[in-house]
Amino acid sequence: MAEATFVADRTGALRLDAAAKEERYALVRAQVDAVLEGERDLLSAMCTMVCVLHNAFPYYYWTGFYRRVGPAELRVGPYQGTMGCLSIPFARGVCGAAAREGRTQLVPDVHAFPGHIACDSASASEIVVPVFDAAGGVIAVLDVDSTLPAAFDETDQRHLEALVAKLAHLDAVP
Repeated sequence: MAEATFVADRTGALRLDAAAKEERYALVRAQVDAVLEGERDLLSAMCTMVCVLHNAFPYYYWTGFYRRVGPAELRVGPYQGTMGCLSIPFARGVCGAAAREGRTQLVPDVHAFPGHIACDSASASEIVVPVFDAAGGVIAVLDVDSTLPAAFDETDQRHLEALVAKLAHLDAVP
């Protein structure tokens, strides 16, 4: 099913007020639901989700998944933005903390986060959401960075957690 991708205006103010953010997430969630209806492939779903999210929000600078490839290692997966780190151990950074602890990391100032990995020095704030499989194990994390300080809040967290929950029952097709 082909859908037009909503592309946010990045020429003006990058922040969205609370009402605009809720409205935008409602549009994104509806589009993701429509496009992924019947999809079984995890990688295809991740690629689509990253594309829709990255283009919909003007304050998103880097948007992507890091996939779990070992007991305590993440590797870059589908993403949009500048170059990402190739490998992240669970012991380091915001992504590692989300994978290790199995909970969302909402970081208003990445430079104040202990052990932060600067994959791109332009990033100022970050949200990282763990992705669980059907058995409840962490299979990936969704990482979103912004060049704005404190760009993410509980609204982002709530909607991003709901979006990645849609990935739990998909198949990792080789």
